[in-house]
Amino acid sequence: MSFFSDTDSPSNLAEYSVSELSGSIKRTVEQAFDQVRVRGEISGYRGPHSSGHAYFSLKDDKARIDAVVWKGSFSRLRFKPEEGMEVIATGKITTFPGSSKYQIVIETLEPAGAGALMALLEERRRKLAAEGLFDTERKKPLPFLPHVIGVVTSPTGAVIRDILHRISDRFPVHVVVWPVKVQGEGSGQEVAAAIEGFNAFAPGGPIPRPDVLIVARGGGSLEDLWSFNDEIVVRAAAASTIPLISAVGHETDWTLIDHAADRRAPTPTGAAEMAVPVKADLDAEIASLAARLRGAMARQMDNRRQGARALARALPSLDQLLALPRRRFDEAAAGLGRGLQMNTVGKRRAFERTAAHLRPDMLLTRIAERRQRVTDRLLRAERIVERRLDQMRARLSAFDVSLRATPARIKAQTERSGDRLRGLALRAESALSADLSRRRALLQAQDRMLQSLSYRNVLKRGYALVRDEEGAPVKGAASLGPGRAIAIEFADGTVDAVTGSGGGAPRRKAAKAEPEAEKPASRQGSLF
Repeated sequence: MSFFSDTDSPSNLAEYSVSELSGSIKRTVEQAFDQVRVRGEISGYRGPHSSGHAYFSLKDDKARIDAVVWKGSFSRLRFKPEEGMEVIATGKITTFPGSSKYQIVIETLEPAGAGALMALLEERRRKLAAEGLFDTERKKPLPFLPHVIGVVTSPTGAVIRDILHRISDRFPVHVVVWPVKVQGEGSGQEVAAAIEGFNAFAPGGPIPRPDVLIVARGGGSLEDLWSFNDEIVVRAAAASTIPLISAVGHETDWTLIDHAADRRAPTPTGAAEMAVPVKADLDAEIASLAARLRGAMARQMDNRRQGARALARALPSLDQLLALPRRRFDEAAAGLGRGLQMNTVGKRRAFERTAAHLRPDMLLTRIAERRQRVTDRLLRAERIVERRLDQMRARLSAFDVSLRATPARIKAQTERSGDRLRGLALRAESALSADLSRRRALLQAQDRMLQSLSYRNVLKRGYALVRDEEGAPVKGAASLGPGRAIAIEFADGTVDAVTGSGGGAPRRKAAKAEPEAEKPASRQGSLF
């Protein structure tokens, strides 16, 4: 047999409801772990929720804890969460009574040391390189002499002054500055928006479109330059149609925008030197080229002049050139008379030989032959004409048969066309009637709506509309001063009036007692 005292009885324990117990545990946990720093790997991150909050887990090789970043804290994070990223989270531990779970509410988030940052940077670099954003084929050549240079940087730092001073010393051109934050929350979005904004400028617009862009920032730590490693900045630089020079940090500082840019400058001053040439050097080179051109022209003229003189000395004299033709002419003139005589003798002998063959009987024979040939051709032509006449008669007979059958064919075709036209006319008439009915009903509905919304219906109930001198409706008596001309519109017409000096309702007795001589000259009374 067992004996229990009153103090040992379980019935003496205090009773709690589930809500009370959960609330007590929540308060105890929040007081004990009000501010903690937890190191772990992000797991289950799928981006921010539609509400703006982010839910994921932190884990190591032995344990796991749920984590949440509220919307306000998420927008202030310098580094956005990424799946598999090892971080150090600062926040407080709390419980969720609805499911008896505890979680950490993160307020700040940072990578777990520089090694984690470099690992994240290398992972992001490999990802973007695999997409081809760093390929050499994508890079555009810089213009030799740009007219407008766009600069994306902070307007208050020494970087912009160095760039402007260097451009002014080398070759002064028009510079357009897009001020942005180069460090801290939202700086990456501002830099990307500036690059996209410069590319959106239209040629010939109010703000000139740059021929080359410079994205610049002074030196700093890896965390200070992290904005230029943002994926949105790298993609904007790679997508830029304007050649882009990256001048972020010092010569030893490398960011992802340096890989995506068309050219990388070791310093902002170096970017200015890449963008424009030295004007003095160009002037000196032009002067040197001009001097060389003048010397070459002078030497070429001297060479041509000496060549012409040598050719002139090698040419024979006029008498030497004409000696042989003159001798040939004299010989031909001397033999011309004898040649004419011999030619005449030869022509006479040929005529006599031909005349010896011409006899009357030969002429008669040739005439008979030609007459017979003409007779044969006439007979052949008559036969050809007869054949053509027979062919034409046959074609006319065929045409006659076709023409006799044409009226019946035309009549049948006309009847079919008439039936079709009558059917189309009936269909068109019914369609027009239906469309007119629909439009008439629509017009009547709109007219009823217009009448129901018209202010004239309000005027018919005894109200009036007051307009000023310009015809605009007056919404209050305070907007009218004394002596202002107004128009009062009633339901049946409009009356012109002039405002008085009083602001209250008119007193009828005082108006009646006023002597006739003191009334104003105008017949129009006071509105108020």
